[in-house]
Amino acid sequence: MKSYGAAKTAVMIGAGNVGRGFVGPAFAASGYETVFIDIDAALVKEINKRGEYPLRLFSPDGEITETIVSGVRAVEAKDMSMASAEIARADICATAVGVRAMPDIARLLAMGLAVRARTEGAGPLDTIVCENMLDAGMKLREHVMDVLPTDFERAVEVMSGYPEAVIGRMVPVQTDDMKDGDPLRVCAEKYAFLPVDKAAFKGDIPHIEGMVPLDRFKYYVKRKLFVHNLGHAAIAYLGLLKGYEMIADAAGDAEIMFLAAGAMRESAAALACENSGDASNLSRHVDNLLYRVSNRALKDTCLRVASDPVRKLGNQDRLIGAIENCGNYGLPHVYIAAAAAAAALMLEKTWGEEGEIPSLSSVTGLAEDSDPYKLIMALGTAYAAAAARDRDTAVTALCGRAVKLAGDITIL
Repeated sequence: MKSYGAAKTAVMIGAGNVGRGFVGPAFAASGYETVFIDIDAALVKEINKRGEYPLRLFSPDGEITETIVSGVRAVEAKDMSMASAEIARADICATAVGVRAMPDIARLLAMGLAVRARTEGAGPLDTIVCENMLDAGMKLREHVMDVLPTDFERAVEVMSGYPEAVIGRMVPVQTDDMKDGDPLRVCAEKYAFLPVDKAAFKGDIPHIEGMVPLDRFKYYVKRKLFVHNLGHAAIAYLGLLKGYEMIADAAGDAEIMFLAAGAMRESAAALACENSGDASNLSRHVDNLLYRVSNRALKDTCLRVASDPVRKLGNQDRLIGAIENCGNYGLPHVYIAAAAAAAALMLEKTWGEEGEIPSLSSVTGLAEDSDPYKLIMALGTAYAAAAARDRDTAVTALCGRAVKLAGDITIL
């Protein structure tokens, strides 16, 4: 299959924050020649010019390390012939392009897989799907099959796997300060953990540094979405309400962290019902996330984390999905509702500036007579009433209202 040497080759579709800041380096550290496919022509040119780039890692305690990710090259996504050829002869593939771009890369994958399918002796190709959504692997498979020529459907179906991954490293948008004079430098947190769906691999599962193949993988996807992403979103939306620009500053606010920690622990309690015996692990996971999110060196912004509130208020996403998961087990979800109320307030502000405000019911899928809808509205009303008097103390009022509605705070 290969046209150059005997080196293992990994194709990383997407040379952005996650691609260059986490998955690509994991491939490179595991002995793969790593080929990035990206739409950014200048980025592709610079990677090919140097064949390496610096990766700077930060710990919350201030420790900084920098390594050089070498053995890399790149191809422009618009060069469909060359990009699909790289996919066709790869040993492993991965995507990190964002949920909205998944349909755009399906044609590339389909072309590469079609070439691979008609190549004698070609084995299976697994594409690790590093996208932040439930059932991302299934969705990408559907997109690929939709654009695949009929003649190749059966062969590609048999030989292609789409194991989902949970991105366990925070990699923020790279600022000029982070690049520190080098357009290829990527900054990320030091923590690195890449759980993948063990059952979804079609070929032999490769050794990749930091990658952990897991059974019952959907549980870990929900843990990422309903604990990590939920807590991150709660801090961001509440932080914006209180006027914070940086996530680390919002994470230093006691009221915001009280509400965010409460939301994460409510959601963790529901997840513990799904995975008997995991309560202590979930508690440690929450504590670890609360520590990591304070990492000031990442320079992550509330506005970035809070972006796309319509999607994040969807009925299967981090806020409403977590509320419904709690409801499945008859568990409280007051603090999650407080985070959802903050998101709804920001949605109203954002859409209000555009002259159109969607109803909370239409965005969340919650019936207006449902208890979760009433709870979110009550908390939003408490904030709005307090903000009309004094915006500086409105989150304090929201916090107090949440505690009162919760009845007690033993969950914290």
